Amino acid sequence: MKKSEKKWMSLMKKLSLILLSNKVTWKLNFYFLILLLFITACSSIPKNTADSCSIFSERYLWYKYAKRTEQKWGTPIYLQLAIIKMESDFDWLAKPDRTKIFKIIPYKRPSSSFGYSQAVKGTWKQYKDETGNKLATRTRFKDSVDFIGWYTTKTEKILKISKKDSFRQYIAYHEGWGNYKYYKKNKKVILLAKKVQKQSNKYKSQLNKCKNILTTRKYILF
Repeated sequence: MKKSEKKWMSLMKKLSLILLSNKVTWKLNFYFLILLLFITACSSIPKNTADSCSIFSERYLWYKYAKRTEQKWGTPIYLQLAIIKMESDFDWLAKPDRTKIFKIIPYKRPSSSFGYSQAVKGTWKQYKDETGNKLATRTRFKDSVDFIGWYTTKTEKILKISKKDSFRQYIAYHEGWGNYKYYKKNKKVILLAKKVQKQSNKYKSQLNKCKNILTTRKYILF
């Protein structure tokens, strides 16, 4: 379990203990506990983030959101997942580690990256302005995959990189459209992009095996 998830679960546990005291009515207790169970189920990290079939088996709505993004933007589901896997490993509260002064004292975070997609504030604002998705949040999977669809589409238009090219798409995602041209000097980002490419291929292969099961679960209406 990630640090951010542990903090969230600890907070929810404390709140539940407070509400279960005699200070509040049983009706409020009941509604809060239902809400707590729903939030916990929706926000927890999938058990096996390296397996796309396992992810969607636990989070079928995520499949619907990823499929909708693929239909809307043309960004393959396997690329969406590979980017999220690398950026946050599906941790909805993920943030960059703080820098440290003298290697001991916690200081500022290196960027404003946050959530599943690790989008920074400025790019997230641009996404909301251009798509009209004003209520989008970086902690919501649905909005995060839509953001990735929007970003990879702009990458395709600006840099002429196919959405099937997970290696170069990730480099543009990580470095930004302006800095993409300098990536060959950056061994670290090349290594990361190779990992994304490898994971993307794995997800693609896995999805080919379970797509029939996923597409037949259409009885879920929302």
